[in-house]
Amino acid sequence: MKLLFIGDLVGRPGRAVTKSVLPGLKRKYSPDVIMANGENSAAGVGITKKVYNELIGYGIQVITMGNHIWDRKEFLPDIDSCPNIIRPANYPEGIPGVGYKVFSIAGFKFGVINLLGRIFMGCTDDPFRVADEIIKKISQETKIIIIDFHGEATSEKNAFAWYVDGRVSAVIGTHTHIQTADSRILPAGTSFISDAGMVGAYDAVIGVQKEQIIKRFLTSIPEHFEPEKKGPGVFNGVYAEIDDNGKTTKIERIYEVVEDMEDLNQTDS
Repeated sequence: MKLLFIGDLVGRPGRAVTKSVLPGLKRKYSPDVIMANGENSAAGVGITKKVYNELIGYGIQVITMGNHIWDRKEFLPDIDSCPNIIRPANYPEGIPGVGYKVFSIAGFKFGVINLLGRIFMGCTDDPFRVADEIIKKISQETKIIIIDFHGEATSEKNAFAWYVDGRVSAVIGTHTHIQTADSRILPAGTSFISDAGMVGAYDAVIGVQKEQIIKRFLTSIPEHFEPEKKGPGVFNGVYAEIDDNGKTTKIERIYEVVEDMEDLNQTDS
């Protein structure tokens, strides 16, 4: 199975860059499955059903989320009508949405799990033990299992990958919006990267207008953050190939810079 995973999409700029870059990546890699983290895809925080439908229209087949999933309260009643969204599985029981799912796409049956880290991320259930339970369930249906581990600390994501090595196909980190250079295949066949990166503004601070971020650091006064909409854009992600036994045979980082994101926003509907 050929997997294309897109890093955190940041607002309309991230969607515009994805719309521009994705067709070329499809031609280059011919992916069977396209996934993306969409927790910041609506104006830089959260997601809406309209944005969900837009991303599905681009050819993204699975959308994982993270700690900002509930920031847009209007999405709460909509999440159960969006079958391709996976929210973090280690939230308390009884909340809307699903934390894992088995998909059948392009002739491949595979499971997807979304987890939140706990270091600097607030209170959630233990992702290690939650993963144990879910992996047991999914492995009865398929050997191909992909985990989006949405966390702040690279050490936590690294430790988790080693913990599940050989039991899942890939552990792809998200959340920091900074692509890491540690992509590798662990000894038992699980591919890993601490963070896939982001899609959005290049001349910005993790996709946000740099002036706003700098002001926050200088004053410590809370600031309303807006995605940067001008200048070049960046597209981060990973490409992986997974065999029928659920082992990754190849992983490759993707880092592309788009020259003028402003033009893309003008044409993005």
